[in-house]
Amino acid sequence: MRALLVVNPAATTTSARTRDVLIHALASKMKLEAVTTEYRGHARDLGRRAAESDDIELVVALGGDGTVNEVVNGLLHHGPDPDRLPRLAVVPGGSTNVFARALGLPNDAVEATGAILDALARQSERTVGLGLAAGTPGTEDESVPSRWFTFCAGFGFDAGVVGRVEQQRERGKRSTHALYVRQVVRQLLDEPHRRHGTITLDRPGEDPVTDLVLSIVCNTAPYSYLGNRPLYASPGASFDTALDVLGLNSLAPSAVARYATQLLTSSPEKGPHGRHAVALHDLTDFTLHSKARLPFQMDGDHLGLRTSVTFTGVRRALRVIV
Repeated sequence: MRALLVVNPAATTTSARTRDVLIHALASKMKLEAVTTEYRGHARDLGRRAAESDDIELVVALGGDGTVNEVVNGLLHHGPDPDRLPRLAVVPGGSTNVFARALGLPNDAVEATGAILDALARQSERTVGLGLAAGTPGTEDESVPSRWFTFCAGFGFDAGVVGRVEQQRERGKRSTHALYVRQVVRQLLDEPHRRHGTITLDRPGEDPVTDLVLSIVCNTAPYSYLGNRPLYASPGASFDTALDVLGLNSLAPSAVARYATQLLTSSPEKGPHGRHAVALHDLTDFTLHSKARLPFQMDGDHLGLRTSVTFTGVRRALRVIV
């Protein structure tokens, strides 16, 4: 088997020595080309190269969720074709590694590499669904190119938190769970629309859902982790279905306390719920519009401000090794 290993040298939880060990372990079982990323978007370019090659059968992403997202977008540059495209394997190297953990892989790079090699020996794989987000035709964002996401996207409040965390990391702060908690509090204090949301969700054949201040689009569950604690925004979300949405139409202090507690104590059976919460399951096509420009994120990567995003849930998009 010929494989391409995409290595993010800035991965927060793997050292250069650990990466060398993993490369040797993988190279002992396959014809491996290891490439270290050198710029933002490099992993996407490498994934596209693999998709367009005639002989690469497997792409291994060693890094965090951002690296995985780039590789996936490269692999799917010409659209999903699970039977033709190389398979994907993920070695977690970031601070959270939601996609890898949602697949059931260990959250340790060495253990995950062992699990991947075992899965390859057993020929164990699955085809997963993914989400696709694009600019909405007829809006000021219609020229925004489409982009795939593996586990979640957010429009509004949670994307603002992601943006704040990225700013702190650019200033040299370490990506810790305490950093995320501080930025949640700061986003709450500065959120201008926390009592009256500006987001409307439109879907074919249904009445619009209006006045949302927070909208989280989930492709799997859990949608994130706080340390080792899984957080289930949409417990019914799955790689085998389309997309789920959790929306909140209030972030008043009482609502924040209620839904934060529900999220921290969420389970595969129960997520946030109540009169200010909207939970929608298995949506294939829908659009989120906002009266004001709001932050937007995908797979934990802040993508700037948008007024409208159109989502598509694709049930069979990519084969992964598990």
